Amino acid sequence: MTSANSQSMKPATVAKKLGIYLPATPQEFQDSTISRADFAELQANPPEWLVELRRNGPHPRPVVAQKLNVSISGLARSGVEEALTTAEITALLQAPPAWLVTERSTHAAVRTEAQRVKDEAAKKDAKKARAQAE
Repeated sequence: MTSANSQSMKPATVAKKLGIYLPATPQEFQDSTISRADFAELQANPPEWLVELRRNGPHPRPVVAQKLNVSISGLARSGVEEALTTAEITALLQAPPAWLVTERSTHAAVRTEAQRVKDEAAKKDAKKARAQAE
């Protein structure tokens, strides 16, 4: 990787953008600053360690939440604080514990309500636009 300059990012920022768990990355990655060109290269041609991390984990909380179809807050409420591997996520999905069932239904209800509010706002905007056009 390259030395720090105005066009570089910290490893934590890069890990977040790549959707990977920083402590699971190679020490060389954790100790370096990454230029935007290096970041683009990691995205275009990921090294084997990055491919492996994305495939098997451990995954950071946002990725775990997305794979389990729950919110990050739902993970926290359920006591899931650590990064999970793909195998652990698969096991949870195959035999969902009560907290996962509850959090998935809560997450679905929140998404449904957000869509309802969005649709309602769109109807109001369309009505307002028609009124202004007249």
